[in-house]
Amino acid sequence: MQRLPAARVVTPTRITGPAVVSIDGSRIVGIEPTRESVPDRTIAPGFVDLQVNGIGAIDIAAASGEDWDELDTALLAQGVTTWCPTLVTAPLDAYAAPLERVAWAAARQRDHDRVRPSIAGAHLEGPFLGGAPGAHPAQLIRPPDGAWLAALPPIVKVVTLAPEAAGAIDTIEALRDRHVLVSMGHSTATYEEATRAIDAGARLVTHCFNGMAPLHHREPGLLGAALTDDRVSVSLIADLVHVHPAAIALAFRAKRQGRLALVTDAVAWQRGTVGEVRMTFDGSAPRLADGTLAGSALTMDAALRNVVQHCGVSLLDAVHAATATPAGLLGLEDRGEILPGRRADLVALTPDLEVERTWVGGREAG
Repeated sequence: MQRLPAARVVTPTRITGPAVVSIDGSRIVGIEPTRESVPDRTIAPGFVDLQVNGIGAIDIAAASGEDWDELDTALLAQGVTTWCPTLVTAPLDAYAAPLERVAWAAARQRDHDRVRPSIAGAHLEGPFLGGAPGAHPAQLIRPPDGAWLAALPPIVKVVTLAPEAAGAIDTIEALRDRHVLVSMGHSTATYEEATRAIDAGARLVTHCFNGMAPLHHREPGLLGAALTDDRVSVSLIADLVHVHPAAIALAFRAKRQGRLALVTDAVAWQRGTVGEVRMTFDGSAPRLADGTLAGSALTMDAALRNVVQHCGVSLLDAVHAATATPAGLLGLEDRGEILPGRRADLVALTPDLEVERTWVGGREAG
């Protein structure tokens, strides 16, 4: 039995403390108040990142062998205990090899020699996008290919596509029936097109505000549907470059029912590529030569700090957006909350919300 004392513990409905989180094996068995002296820290669920294209010098599309060990270490250092390796727009025949490597990396979790964050599955951000490609190569964007999608390996758990693409609704329904999370993004869909996609089963909007038209009071578009339809969640890149703090605050207010997920959309900015796309880091974010944003250099702990310290978001809401919401979207009911019976994926944060320690299934990283 492990006992993790802390001044603050983030539960699903409140921040309590001082308290002790008790762990038996890989599971949380209790959260109890205490009068003992405790460290001045916050224990929260481990973070869940739905969108990681790369980190530092390692691009997911090219990662192999020991690259995955380096990714594990980097993710645990930022408090991430579950994640989705993400592949961007490419020719259809270019996905098979990296998806095989993602599946291989996910299978290593059965090796108990070291602590690793869990790979929930791959996220395909493209190539079935729409009229707002952003950094994605426009010449490779295409309508959904039903036969190709039907043949995808089970490691694929998230697909971002555009509701206005030809055949999008049938594609969303087919992916929904396979329990693949469908997200809408890089799109110029109308409000009506976005709503039809939500009716068909789309449940997420990829990096809200980015890769879509701004809100217009007569033509609300995808963003209007994203912020007002309680059936759909939104993800946000909270590096304070992609989205202004006021817009982040607006999104949190609009999606108060646990319908907002923080993501990094991190790329291999030191390598200078995401897939076949070349970019450079300007000191704040990676960009194409023309200045277009091309992913981020964000970490999940920094995203949490940013929304709390710069956007007026409560720590409880921020933690929920980094944990329970993305876990729920992935159908992972065993994690994302500090409750008895949940998997002991946890992160200890300093008073400044820096990562102090991380646990996966009750095992401490490092």
